Amino acid sequence: MLLQGCAPSWDNFIVADLEKFEISQPPELFERMDQEFGAPLHEGIITTTLDSALNWARKNSLWPMTFGLACCAIEMMSMMASRYDAARFGAEVFRGSPRQSDLMIIAGRVSNKMAPVIRHLYRQMPEPKWVISMGACATSTGVFSNYALVPVNQVIPIDVYVPGCPPRPEQLIYSLMLLQQKIQDERGTLRKTLNLD
Repeated sequence: MLLQGCAPSWDNFIVADLEKFEISQPPELFERMDQEFGAPLHEGIITTTLDSALNWARKNSLWPMTFGLACCAIEMMSMMASRYDAARFGAEVFRGSPRQSDLMIIAGRVSNKMAPVIRHLYRQMPEPKWVISMGACATSTGVFSNYALVPVNQVIPIDVYVPGCPPRPEQLIYSLMLLQQKIQDERGTLRKTLNLD
């Protein structure tokens, strides 16, 4: 039924006077999801090892340290922005302190003066810790091949190398995925966690 003196539009319908309210979407869209599966949830069994469970938790909760040395840091910052959204991979919390982070991304060239600082920050990070070398300058001093720079693998151990000058944010995301695979494939995690090794 329409209100008196109004042009017909959706806002002018009185819903109570309609015979039946019909949804415009297919009815299966509104079915309950928990009724899709045949067996109830309590009848399912999930088996895994403690190593796999710990590795899964670690790989999906990487906390990188805010640590940019040169132009690669701009690409690292853009990786965390909304366009690339590294939060999808569990690496959304950039920490300002090495004591609260487990991933160091060396983004830029490493000078002789900066090498002891990098080593000191690396030692302050709690175990387990991982390092990504981002860019040609961090990996091999790049185009700046002179006496003032050192490759970062001569300072601290590196887990994943990212090539490029500067690498695109997609490459850094791919390196995060490679690091996650490396963490998931690690063995003896429970023994290391309990200090049994």
